[in-house]
Amino acid sequence: MIITKNKFVAVEYDLHVGDEGEDRILMESATRERPLQFIYGSGSMIEAFEEQIAKLEQGAKFEFSLKPENAYGEYVEDHVVELPRKIFEVEGKFDAEYVKEGATLPMRSAEGGMFNGSVLEVRDDVVVMDFNHPLAGETLHFKGEVLDVHNPTEEEIDAINKSLGGGCGCGCGCEEDCESEDCECGCDGKQ
Repeated sequence: MIITKNKFVAVEYDLHVGDEGEDRILMESATRERPLQFIYGSGSMIEAFEEQIAKLEQGAKFEFSLKPENAYGEYVEDHVVELPRKIFEVEGKFDAEYVKEGATLPMRSAEGGMFNGSVLEVRDDVVVMDFNHPLAGETLHFKGEVLDVHNPTEEEIDAINKSLGGGCGCGCGCEEDCESEDCECGCDGKQ
């Protein structure tokens, strides 16, 4: 079976970053014991990554690079912002254990969207946050192997959906089972 839309895919790979001629840095690995698993074409992966592995089959090896514009974009200085230290207070006290240099924090926009930011600096009155993706501006180099390709089971679909965004996997981020009475997103588990 080959990789096509709506197929379950498992791959092992090493991801290095860096430009030609530089010493490349290993950023992450997906191993045979803990592979990357996803449903092809579901929007959970970088589109250019999926294009590179399209139509491969189990056992196929791959090696390719993705420039920033095809991966996580260029690094944007305007995505580094100073936020009032007060918004990081819990019951009137600044949470210094959680909000510290190097930490990645889940944040919510005024519109309710969820995203992560990295703490660059904690000052007396502000916290300097970087909302660029950690791999923004990097060329990504993948080398790996396709471990499995098959039609997904309902259990695999549910497990992957839940890992992407919350209770039912609808992306609401409510962390409840959206078919339960406790869910407040209103999606009723329908995606």
